[in-house]
Formats: sequence, structure tokens, C-alpha cells
Amino acid sequence: MDTQQSVSTDADGQEICDSGALTERGLGQRFRVDWYGEEREAFAVRFGGKVYAYLNSCAHIPIELDYQPGDFFDLSHNFLVCATHGAYYAPESGLCLGGPCPGRRLESVPVAERAGKIYWLSPATGQDGWPD
Repeated sequence: MDTQQSVSTDADGQEICDSGALTERGLGQRFRVDWYGEEREAFAVRFGGKVYAYLNSCAHIPIELDYQPGDFFDLSHNFLVCATHGAYYAPESGLCLGGPCPGRRLESVPVAERAGKIYWLSPATGQDGWPD
């Protein structure tokens, strides 16, 4: 699986990958976003049947979480983990549950799953989550 994607734009937002590329608690999909005028690294994972996405930056010190590209889950596959600092996060909220930054959060990136694709919804989207 390609673990670094640039997103392509269409009427539904910017495509990250096919839905099948994200397996439950499996490897994540890395992608780049224009985050308020700054190009940033982000990632998407599937947990509990839903897709969640965050900027790829530890809440403790801004370093990418994955040691191997796309490998965001701990060994139990229950938590996202920073391979450098050992901080672990709830996949569904990004809340740091332990390690050097308890109570802080990963920065959430808005995504949606529609018609077999996963899309990043840029900050310029409308209230319903889809581009105006």
C-alpha cells in the first residue's frame, strides 16, 4: 500500500484514497494538506468502523508519530502511538491518554467517506462538510 498520498480535488473534497485502503486498526494512509496556508503532513486510520484523521504531529513535541510509514497503532491496535515519545492517543478523539502529554490532543483533520472513497475536507468546505 502506498503510505504517502497527495490528494486530488473533485466535487466531493480532496480524495485521499479508496475506502478499502484503510483496514480496521491497520496501517494508516499518510497524505498532505494545505492547513491554513501551510503544507502539513496528515494521516487517516480506520477504528471502530469509522475513519479518523489527524495532523501527523505528536502533541508533546511536533514530530511525526509513525516510525514506519503508516504504522500509527500500538501493538494492541487499540491506541495511536508516537513511536518517538511513547505518547498514546485515543483513535476516535486524538486525546492523549498517557505518556509525556496527557490531556493534550492530536489536531483533527476533517474527513468523510463517501461512495467508496475517503476525502479530506479542507477548511474551505461548507457547513455540511462538503465544498460549496
